[in-house]
Amino acid sequence: MNGQPTADVIDRIRDIPIYRNSIERGHFPVLEKPEIARGFPGNWMTPALAAALAAGEAEFVLSTGTNHARMQIIRPPYFLLHSYYRLWSEHPDIAATWREGCRRVSLTTVLATEHVARVNAARRGTGPAAVPDLRDRWLDDRTVYLNLRLDPDRWERPEVERMLGEIREAARAHPDGRYHLDCSSYHLAHLVRKVTAMGLWDAFPRPASIVHAYEYTPRNVARYLRAHFDCPIVDLFGSTELGYLYYSDAGGRYRPYLDGMSVELKPVAPGSAIHSLIVTSVRNPYMPLVRYRSGDCVRTLDGTPDPERIERFCGREKELLATPGGPVSQGDLDDLVGAAAPRVFLHRLHVAGPDGPAVLRCTTFDDAPLTPAEAEALAHGVRRLTGRRCRVEHHDHLPIGASGKYAWLATDGRPADGAP
Repeated sequence: MNGQPTADVIDRIRDIPIYRNSIERGHFPVLEKPEIARGFPGNWMTPALAAALAAGEAEFVLSTGTNHARMQIIRPPYFLLHSYYRLWSEHPDIAATWREGCRRVSLTTVLATEHVARVNAARRGTGPAAVPDLRDRWLDDRTVYLNLRLDPDRWERPEVERMLGEIREAARAHPDGRYHLDCSSYHLAHLVRKVTAMGLWDAFPRPASIVHAYEYTPRNVARYLRAHFDCPIVDLFGSTELGYLYYSDAGGRYRPYLDGMSVELKPVAPGSAIHSLIVTSVRNPYMPLVRYRSGDCVRTLDGTPDPERIERFCGREKELLATPGGPVSQGDLDDLVGAAAPRVFLHRLHVAGPDGPAVLRCTTFDDAPLTPAEAEALAHGVRRLTGRRCRVEHHDHLPIGASGKYAWLATDGRPADGAP
């Protein structure tokens, strides 16, 4: 598409102040996050929106802010949840678990658990407990949140046993003990490692289907999960403000899920095969986004800006690393690590200055140090990818960020959140 909205989209946004000048000029520039926040909420307010807010049909929420400043948005209640449920109910590989009424057990950041607890406390008219109990971690009658700790690598046996017990309890609602596991892939990989080390596999009911969303899933982590679970594993891509846009199928290919949306791709730099994702969406009727830069980067099967040929989502635009060969994304480093050292679990690249040396810090699934051959392959690969000399270090632990997610890159000007 040429990027400009259709007549139908223009009709839907005609009364929204932020788009008034674009409608008059007949041209819509790319909408950036700071522009959304400028003058908020007045720049979005219409009589219909004011009435929806008064009636409780629309609400103010904050985006997660994991990779950018938290952004206030307006949306219908449970907008993202409804987007998830609809996709789950229609996905060809996991719709059966939706139709069976399988409960959804969610293993992701503690911030997500705390959000659910705050929602439930607000419903009761009370303040949330310091440590949410089980009743406060049920989002609705179908979804329960497990995690109560920032860093899953610090889970201890009592916590692991508690979570496994809560999984078993949720699974009892199904006559065959089936359930759907929703997760951050990193958190599930940590749980698998803990269950293995503690000899608790007999206490862990196997899920009937798995969705991992919330963040980028490295190739090694995806491979590790597939080795431990014999069920469909689906990756979802989306965001707080947009809902879900793409899902993976049984063969790992991404499929568009663009109801009420259209997508265009723009190279992040001249000649680059990495593209920035630009989305027009009227799925959220109270805050339709026209040519919105989500901040996410993608690669296509043939390098062209064809949204139907997206091969993978490869990280955030703000986290691209400039190199003599062009921008390098999280996905580029991940490809290198996945090929050179499949035992690597977490990895973080630390770079000094515009052309200084790099350090690649890694943990492994089995906690065993990297072999000299693995370390050499990684160091050589990083130098080839970035143009920087590289030292590879094995670590027993890499700390998670304050958001409950992992950073892949640390620079002098942008230290990784929680990096050592």
